[in-house]
Amino acid sequence: MAKKILILAGDAVEALEIYYPYYRCLEEGFHVTIAAPSVKKIQTVIHDFVDGIDTYTEKSGYGLQVDASFEEVKPEEFDGLIIPGGRAPEYIRLNEYIPRIVSHFFEADKPIAAVCHAAQIFAVVPDVIKGRELTAYIACKPEVQAAGGTYVDEHLHTEGNLVSGHAWPDLPGLMKRFLEKLQNDPLGLSQKEIITQK
Repeated sequence: MAKKILILAGDAVEALEIYYPYYRCLEEGFHVTIAAPSVKKIQTVIHDFVDGIDTYTEKSGYGLQVDASFEEVKPEEFDGLIIPGGRAPEYIRLNEYIPRIVSHFFEADKPIAAVCHAAQIFAVVPDVIKGRELTAYIACKPEVQAAGGTYVDEHLHTEGNLVSGHAWPDLPGLMKRFLEKLQNDPLGLSQKEIITQK
């Protein structure tokens, strides 16, 4: 049975950080659902660095069709979660359904890939990263620490079911580790579910 992957997104999601994981999962034959606050065509953005500017710049990227609203998502139906960065995390974390969705993947010990500004999501569910290590875009370091997590100054970091990446150049390593975690669970069962079935 094909794995089912959930991607959390919204307008201003970083283009590379959603398209790379999306197509990589499709290449593996997974069923991928892109969820956002509402079902529509969202606007991606392109973040890059320009000489002489102290922070990243932003340009419009491709449009991308959403499959489901956060309200419709039943997280127990999915085997893994991907949270891209960009500016989307700063406002989709305010959606009332996000804590329930994200918490499920941590509680069920299912693979999670979080890159760049995705760490902002964890600010609304701090219990999931309290005492844990992760990396993120450097500007998110204060939020990781405020949520009780330990910010690791690395391009990639894996702790338990959470694979985290600093930014879009780290996507190849991020997805490799995420896919390895999914493949180590051939039936799509979390460790808690496996223990329950014994």
